[in-house]
Formats: sequence, structure tokens, C-alpha cells
Amino acid sequence: MINAKKIEEIAKQVTDSIPPSLKNMANDFEDKAKSVLQSKLSQLDVVTREEFDIQTQVLIKTRAKITELEAKLAELEEKISAS
Repeated sequence: MINAKKIEEIAKQVTDSIPPSLKNMANDFEDKAKSVLQSKLSQLDVVTREEFDIQTQVLIKTRAKITELEAKLAELEEKISAS
């Protein structure tokens, strides 16, 4: 079976052996990539998670009300046809 501690040690050795300049380049690349992604994502026409959750709750309540009104309508139609 694979020893998780041994894998961590190997990963640490590999990380420690990477030259600092290469680590800095990787960090710079990561920062620039995040910046570009944030910029492009902000240009998209999307809603926030909070707005989405609010609209989901509104939709749930609306569906419940429609179901209730459909039941009342069916009841009234039944009364009218029975008369």
C-alpha cells in the first residue's frame, strides 16, 4: 500500500530542489493568470451565488403557490360541474 507520509516527503524534496527563480516565475505566472481570469470573468454576464440562491428560493415559493392555485381551481371547476 502507498505510504502517504512517504509521498509527502518526496513532494517536499522535489519542491525544495526547485530553484528559487523558477518558483518566483511560477508564482508570477499564477498571479498574472488569476488577474486575467478575474478580469475576463468580471466581463461575463453572470449573477452572484447570492442572487442565484435568492432567485431559487423565489422560484420554489412560486411553484408552491402555482400548485396551490391549481388545486383550488380544480376544486372550483369540480363544484361548478357538479352543480
